[in-house]
Amino acid sequence: MKAFVFPGQGSQYCGMGRDIFEIFPAARVMMERANELLGYSITDIMFTGSEEELRQTKFTQPAIFLHSIAAATLIRRNDVTMTAGHSLGEYTALCFAGAISFDDAVRIVAKRGELMQHAGQENPGTMAAIIGMPDSALEGLLEEARSEGIVQAANFNSPGQIVLSGDIAAVKKAVALAPSKGARMAKELVVSGAFHSPLMKPAEEELAVALDGIEIKDAGIPVCMNAVARPITDAAEIHRNLILQLTSSVLWSQSIEAMVQSGITEFIEVGPQKVLQGLIKRIDKGVATRGIDTAADIEALKAL
Repeated sequence: MKAFVFPGQGSQYCGMGRDIFEIFPAARVMMERANELLGYSITDIMFTGSEEELRQTKFTQPAIFLHSIAAATLIRRNDVTMTAGHSLGEYTALCFAGAISFDDAVRIVAKRGELMQHAGQENPGTMAAIIGMPDSALEGLLEEARSEGIVQAANFNSPGQIVLSGDIAAVKKAVALAPSKGARMAKELVVSGAFHSPLMKPAEEELAVALDGIEIKDAGIPVCMNAVARPITDAAEIHRNLILQLTSSVLWSQSIEAMVQSGITEFIEVGPQKVLQGLIKRIDKGVATRGIDTAADIEALKAL
């Protein structure tokens, strides 16, 4: 059984999606429609924008979504029985599964990016990657670091790879303490906010209002959602978990494990770069992975 998985923020690169736009008329129609809906040319930012511009959350999120959903639409396969996305990628998964229309997904992803960027400016925070630390040491690390403020696990990316998020002082303290807890590496990340932490609460509240303004349907195939790490099709549950996602941990490792237990044996990452493929192989070495990023990748998969 196969699953499509969709990447999140951090996978963007300059020139992303340009070959898909130029070669496939259906992708061009989708991308030009997104430009109309957004009121600016996201494709210009994707194709010829600077790295600094593309790194702005308000642009990063619609760019990655658009690249991913255009590729997925071109290679839609009947043997894909489940889907998931990492953080932002969850919206792509829901659009692919038919729970959210393309137009609504473009609008809500852009709104989410704007809200998260604004929340990061209003409530300054940071994030850090902790590599190689035993999971059993996490709570002790967080408890000590919380003497400096809010900090929590934002992403459980794979065994031994956790991303922390929260107040700057608290995250810095966690980074300093991590080696003593067994971490092989602890590094603060270059981000514009403390995503997936309580510092995103203002964004969560406004996103809830925005989500009330779009139609969310039951998903056509199960979507394994970040906040609960289980496959969901019910529209009300999807709505609830999208709101929770902004301030909750991304349970990616647990989600992949749940998908494998459900019978998934091959994961196809659809969108820019190969981040999720690497994580999935660290979670379960027994599954097959492949990636669809470029026009050449799409042609190769169509030929199978």
